[in-house]
Amino acid sequence: MRATPERPAFYALGRGRPGELLTLLHPPYTAWHLSYFALGAAVAPHLYADRLWWGLAAFALAVGVAAHALDELHDRPLRTSFSDRALLALATVSLLGALAIGVGGIVTVSLWLVPFVLAGALFLPAYNLELIGGRVHGDLWFALGWGAFPALTGYFVNAEKIALPGLLIACGCLAMSVAQRRLSAPARELRRRTRSVSGVRELPDGSAEPLTLATMLGPLDGALAALSLAMVVTACALVAARL
Repeated sequence: MRATPERPAFYALGRGRPGELLTLLHPPYTAWHLSYFALGAAVAPHLYADRLWWGLAAFALAVGVAAHALDELHDRPLRTSFSDRALLALATVSLLGALAIGVGGIVTVSLWLVPFVLAGALFLPAYNLELIGGRVHGDLWFALGWGAFPALTGYFVNAEKIALPGLLIACGCLAMSVAQRRLSAPARELRRRTRSVSGVRELPDGSAEPLTLATMLGPLDGALAALSLAMVVTACALVAARL
């Protein structure tokens, strides 16, 4: 049957600048990836509250605002009405803010944060604008950049070294990001690039259920929403236990 128009994401709000802005920030996914930084910080030998909050602020600006603004600028997946100039300005200001926090960390925490700051600053536009022919845009790069990297950074900022706990939490967050991608990719295909759905599901008793866009999206959206909440609650629990 013909698919009815779907929102570009399960958390997308209606039209209007406030709704579009909130949708642009991808709140569940932003909180999910900020949780990786918090998880990395939580497994460090010592958790510094000020480093945690500043790190979360930097990743909120970089991942939550700049990356999503560049993503929308590149191919308009959310179909917002923001102009290219507005999206570019939003991305630039947010990325500069994140870099300023990073420089502050280099000065006050460790010079060894320089590679982390440079890697983040270079990877973000390369991934979201699909620069250099899209060579750093794909499932593995997503898992490395938005999963392993925040977790390892959170650990290093607090531990000031790279050790087994930091590597393990980075690997765990990488795997979780792979799972996220396996769910979100087909959900995006159904929402944004599906014109119609046809077919039935035959049951053992001989009855049949029609396949619809809603029944195909339901399990994907439900799992993504539950996982985003689970990651945030888990990170909050571990941080609360350490502070």
